[in-house]
Amino acid sequence: MLILFGGSSEERLVSVASAQNLMGHLTEAKLLFLAPDNSVHFVEPAELARHADPFTKAFIPCTAAFAGTLEVALPLLKDHTFILALHGTEGEDGELQALLEKNHIAFTGSSARASRLAFDKKHTKELALAHHLPITEDLLLNHPASSDDQKKLRDFFTTFGKIVLKPVANGSSVGLFIIDSARALEDAIKKLNPAAGSYLAERFITGREITVGVRHHLDGRVTPLPCSEVRVIQGRQFDYEGKYLGHGVQELTPAPLDPEITQRCQALAVKVHQACGCEGYTRTDMILTNAGPILLEINTLPGLSKA
Repeated sequence: MLILFGGSSEERLVSVASAQNLMGHLTEAKLLFLAPDNSVHFVEPAELARHADPFTKAFIPCTAAFAGTLEVALPLLKDHTFILALHGTEGEDGELQALLEKNHIAFTGSSARASRLAFDKKHTKELALAHHLPITEDLLLNHPASSDDQKKLRDFFTTFGKIVLKPVANGSSVGLFIIDSARALEDAIKKLNPAAGSYLAERFITGREITVGVRHHLDGRVTPLPCSEVRVIQGRQFDYEGKYLGHGVQELTPAPLDPEITQRCQALAVKVHQACGCEGYTRTDMILTNAGPILLEINTLPGLSKA
């Protein structure tokens, strides 16, 4: 087994923390680090264990590169099963899975097709709607820097008064904006990252933030894990710092929910997992309103760090 981690996405630091946790449970697995320049390095467990503050400091391997690119390395690693600890674009957009499938290499998580679908928040919501699953109103901005899309965004904000703005394809709450005033809207427009591609604006939903993991068994059964609740201190938001550095956020597992509500949240996670054709494991984020849970997104390779 090989634990593949690192990469160049905005979630590469989270990936290192996931690998640190995984190596303690999969002691027989080797560690394979994908550097930001796409070079591939074998890493000793002791070296990775010594790396402190993984959420804020980049990991730099001491060893020379095993291969200049992952494409070059894969034909030499066909006998291994890849434990994917990559997150964000490189880990979850389906490109890595397609490369592994092309080389006939076994790996954890969902297929290339399911990964591509689930990574795109808009496509996920369209599929959820087709399966009669609860979603909220949204606006897709394919060209967020254009004056036309910015006008649409301002009109959308005027309609709902409070909105969430986030990249269509990203994770770990990177690039997330919660907008409740005209000034906040204009500030967010200035901060939009052109490299992030399309953005999705959504009506802000008032409720409790719930996340539910799902496990896909070899016999085809899909079972939910206990619900978790994210509680955000007033004035903060569940962004990268809140999620991984504990700034202004409290996470409760299992979430203090009535059994009937717990079942509804778990059922939504299972249905989204199945609708997207996912495998292995996923985590679905939702908002619990008075009317029940409403889907936000699904993660095909959620973070596996201790935090």
